[in-house]
Amino acid sequence: MVEIHRYGDPLEEKVSELVREYGRRALTGLLRGVVQIVVAFAVNLPLFILAVLSIAFIPLGAGVVLVPVVFQAIRAIADQQRTWAAEWSGVKIPVPYRAEPPGGLGPFGRLRWLLADPASWRDLLWTVLNVPVALVLGVLSGGLALYGLEGIFVAPWLSLITDYGWGPFWPLSDWGVAGFAGSIVLGAVLVVVSGPVGPAFMKAHAVFCRSLLAPTRAALAERVEQLTETRSQTVDASAAELRRIERDLHDGAQARLVALSMNIGLAEEMMKHDPEMAQKLLAEARESSGTALTELRDLVRGIHPPVLAERGLDGAVRALALTLPLPVDVHIDLPGRPEAPVESAAYFAVAEMLANVVKHSAAQRAWLQIEHSGGRLLMIIGDDGTGGADPAAGGGMRGIERRLAAFDGTMAVTSPPGGPTVVTMELPCALSSPKTWPSSGTA
Repeated sequence: MVEIHRYGDPLEEKVSELVREYGRRALTGLLRGVVQIVVAFAVNLPLFILAVLSIAFIPLGAGVVLVPVVFQAIRAIADQQRTWAAEWSGVKIPVPYRAEPPGGLGPFGRLRWLLADPASWRDLLWTVLNVPVALVLGVLSGGLALYGLEGIFVAPWLSLITDYGWGPFWPLSDWGVAGFAGSIVLGAVLVVVSGPVGPAFMKAHAVFCRSLLAPTRAALAERVEQLTETRSQTVDASAAELRRIERDLHDGAQARLVALSMNIGLAEEMMKHDPEMAQKLLAEARESSGTALTELRDLVRGIHPPVLAERGLDGAVRALALTLPLPVDVHIDLPGRPEAPVESAAYFAVAEMLANVVKHSAAQRAWLQIEHSGGRLLMIIGDDGTGGADPAAGGGMRGIERRLAAFDGTMAVTSPPGGPTVVTMELPCALSSPKTWPSSGTA
């Protein structure tokens, strides 16, 4: 008896665990199916009706305000569907929306941005098609378990009491005891089958959503073309930067170090015959070494300023603004630090724009704003100068535009003749926690 009990416990535990697992899967499928049905009828369908009405009201003016609100709400529920597809079924749905143009948009600009994006219309199509699809697949996902439970706990017992069959088991109600047992067995089979079948229907729904909520092939091809162009520009910019560093080393520090070596060699020779001349050569060598060290430091600052590594973008930009010969109003709100490559690109972009203000704008005052919002680093540099800045003319602004494009960044320039000039730059990035910042050190 003891041995039978000892060997029976593991089997009983496995059966119990299997029952719990199938019960959990069935309940999960039921709840997820209900969620999809409720969202389709209570959210998607009303949003589709509101979207159609708001578009119809555009000529009346009300649609200019309503369309962006409704389409943003549709994007929010579509993003939630993408999250469910990834978490519930392992189906990843990339976000296809075009980036919002930098610099802020008015009501008409926001309306054009949303309606010109093909993904907005695919979202609208999804809201209406998802209603019947979510109903069918949601019922199939959770209905098997529900019907199975009905066959076990409801239909056979009510048929005994009322002589009336219920649900999908009504043909068995006239079979007496055999029908009673058959209803329970069939219900148990449906409950067991619902475990693996329910997630399959949920995955089918996720695949359907991906067909409308993911980027199209044309959008992906455009993205690939953009990345190819950006990579080419980045390679060209890196090659140009490398040539600049080599040129600065060859013409500056390297030449001074060669002269330093020659002066020290001559001093060694003159030490025996003309100590006074040797002393002068050594003094020149000391002066040349100091100049070479200064040039090397300047070169290093041009590659990656030490103040940027020590104080981050906030401290480095404030230090840069203090060196300019005109007053600069600085407003920076960064709760963390971007990754090092993004931080470096942002710093040099700001430095180039401020250098342009000093060299070309004839401005009396400048202003600078840096903040992080919505996963994007926003940088705005403006001045009260003469205006006329044009990135298409080439030069430093074109180089900064290529540098930002390497990180999917954008740059917009507003510079009418007579000024003012406002340059808006954006970089998509995440910020690290302030607790992970390196020590600020000393200036």
